[in-house]
Amino acid sequence: VNLNILEIVIQHHKDNMQMVPVPAQGFGNFFEGDCYIVLYVSTTLGSGQSADVHYWIGNSSSQDEQGAAAIYVTQLDEHLGGSPVQHREVQGNESPRFRSYFKNGLIYKKGGVASGFQHVDTNVYNVLRLLHVKGRKHVTAAEVEVTWTSFNNGDIFLLDMGKAIVQWNGPQSNRREKLKAVLLAQDIRDRERGGRAQIGLVEGGDEQDSPELMKVMMAVLGQRTGQLKEATPDDKPDQVQNNNVRLYHVFENNGNLVVQEVATQPLTQDLLHSSDCYIADQRGSCVMVWKGKQASKEERKEALNRAVGYIKAKNYPSNTSVKVMTDGGESAMFKHLFKSWRDRGQTQGLAKVDQVKFDVMELHARPELAAQQRMVDDASGDVKVWRIENLEVAEVNPNTYGQFYGGDCYLVLYTYEMSNQRHYILYMWQGRHATKDEITACAYQAVNIDNKYNGAPVQVRVVMGKEPRHFLAIFKGKLVIFEGGTGRPGAVIPEQGARLFQVRGTNELNTKSTEVLSRASSLNTNDVFLLKTNQICYLWYGKGCNGDERVMGRAMSDVLSKQDKQVVMEGQEPAEFWVALGGKAPYACDKRLQVEEPPHSPRLFECSNQIGKFRMTEVDDFAQSDLDEDDVMLLDTWEEIFLWIGNSANQYETKEAWNSAQEYLRTHPAGRDPDTPIIIVKQGYEPPTFTGWFNAWDTHKWSDLNNSNSNKRPVGVSGPGGPTSSPPVYQSHGGDLSPRPSTPSSPCTLRAQTSVSMNMSPSSSFSPSSPGGDTVSPSAGSSGMYLNPELIVNKSPSELPQGVDPSQREVGKESWMP
Repeated sequence: VNLNILEIVIQHHKDNMQMVPVPAQGFGNFFEGDCYIVLYVSTTLGSGQSADVHYWIGNSSSQDEQGAAAIYVTQLDEHLGGSPVQHREVQGNESPRFRSYFKNGLIYKKGGVASGFQHVDTNVYNVLRLLHVKGRKHVTAAEVEVTWTSFNNGDIFLLDMGKAIVQWNGPQSNRREKLKAVLLAQDIRDRERGGRAQIGLVEGGDEQDSPELMKVMMAVLGQRTGQLKEATPDDKPDQVQNNNVRLYHVFENNGNLVVQEVATQPLTQDLLHSSDCYIADQRGSCVMVWKGKQASKEERKEALNRAVGYIKAKNYPSNTSVKVMTDGGESAMFKHLFKSWRDRGQTQGLAKVDQVKFDVMELHARPELAAQQRMVDDASGDVKVWRIENLEVAEVNPNTYGQFYGGDCYLVLYTYEMSNQRHYILYMWQGRHATKDEITACAYQAVNIDNKYNGAPVQVRVVMGKEPRHFLAIFKGKLVIFEGGTGRPGAVIPEQGARLFQVRGTNELNTKSTEVLSRASSLNTNDVFLLKTNQICYLWYGKGCNGDERVMGRAMSDVLSKQDKQVVMEGQEPAEFWVALGGKAPYACDKRLQVEEPPHSPRLFECSNQIGKFRMTEVDDFAQSDLDEDDVMLLDTWEEIFLWIGNSANQYETKEAWNSAQEYLRTHPAGRDPDTPIIIVKQGYEPPTFTGWFNAWDTHKWSDLNNSNSNKRPVGVSGPGGPTSSPPVYQSHGGDLSPRPSTPSSPCTLRAQTSVSMNMSPSSSFSPSSPGGDTVSPSAGSSGMYLNPELIVNKSPSELPQGVDPSQREVGKESWMP
């Protein structure tokens, strides 16, 4: 993806509002008294160019500046052909997409024309300011009064003195917050100071370990009196998903804004007419405007202003998120509000299911193909099946593999090789009529099997009737789902008379047979049905089925019955056929337009309780680096839900993420199927069906971590299942990833231990005026010091700082938290 960001500030110039370009070194710095326009252009291979235009409103900006920004956004939109998605951003409430452009964080600066201050040139050293840093995933830093009263125990503060920046970490701040703050400090040093500023680190809970730095802070801030304030709430979580969506037609009538309700969720795409403009309102959490291509120029031009007017009319908060998009340029979030969405020019779909012969080498070489097809391989791996009997696992006879009974629960372990390594998928199939105890036992036994394989299996919940593509493929066209009963040996099966099975599929990779009610009304002209009686097995071919489906129906009949087979064409049924079904009755005779579900863009969410309250936050424009090992991440690919478990995620997060995945599906505005497969993936064991959704996945990113913690497992990782209200979470027996005892004071620094023998003379102590751009934090009374890991990792002996013993430089590597 090629990115271009253009940042423009709106300023007074001789009583006129003008756009003034912002230099690249100023990107991410926003004066609270100004308004800004940010243009983001991306070029993706195969998808062409797309653009987003954001206008940012500072809390102290004037109404004139805000109005001018809106006008310029409209003009820019017209200049770019009306295709960009427009976003209204308010200071402190920026969208995840906006924040994603500034990876190291946003800095809010005092000043701007409206507040009466003049902007300060950032590329000089005569700076004195205190930045209050907040956030774990998306960092913001606001200028506050340079005094101890601005501090609190839970956050991080940067004392910026031009040639020196001191980072003070609140005693209650966590590892990721510290890392983000260091990255921000380094960004300020590199972009604003040309790399010539020192960064010092002070742990607020151990200030006595940094006497030189504390002297510097006291000289600037004065002596501290009294206790510091307690921690303040961190990032506000994203609005809870709101399934209350209303679609309005918006137009003007005699100068008055008219808002007419069109429909409520779930919405369908045919409600949008290209000659009109619409507002989709998620009960005030987000207001999205859709501009039809054939709408009048005036309507399209006024779309943004009408959205703002709508917010005022509804008495929504002034910082309510607003997005404006044009017909054909809809965002993923907008498309997710609709039951289905098909882009213009998109193929109308394929009859039935594509007959694709998967090349396993191609799937492994191109994970994006594996992700799109939901196939990790060509299903040629090894299969082992267990059934839950008396709450324990019992091996299933391989001769009956593929036969699943609605009164049972099963565990299916699939083993395949990729890059000369074994990989595993553990499917947990839940029968519709299984007891809660059996479903709970299935989850518990899944954990036991998972532990036997050291946590490597990807765990997939499969609800009866909602089997994913790969699950169908591994049974080679012999998957039969019985409505009830059990497959346990010796079980008494009552006489049921005739049994009817619906067969769907065109080859051995996509075929399954499902038992349906033995009534004529169950028939469908588009499919093959098998009617099994005590004397004979009928193969009923509907007029809408094709030759491939008839071939698979014949093969399935041999699995279901050893009796004689009689082919029955629709419309030529013998009387005995109807008698077996209880008599003739109407059934589905319309030709089904069988198209593939149109693709939806994937969405990634962070699931965390780092601030003491569980929350889900969307990560826009996501990449592998956004997967936080401290958290659980939810990846929604529409057909499947992935739960990615970081190695340091805690048990509460793991359990709540599972509950939230179900709640996410239940409350989705598009009316999603609550039985959508949920797949648990653990860090370091990602299958190609997961990695393929990420651009440029690095398979070695966590290999060192896995090698050094081969016996460690995420806390509380369990197989999904159990009562849907509260599935049990069992402690994994492979150990956990509790905080490492050797964690250094700073997340991005590597401590040289005593054996490194870096002796510090008084002359080497921290000085605000010292040249250079190193990150140092001397520790009084210790025999070592902290160094930026880049100074010693992967360096030749001649490149090491003075005093570092080359043979001992890696001693602290295990405790480096990148």
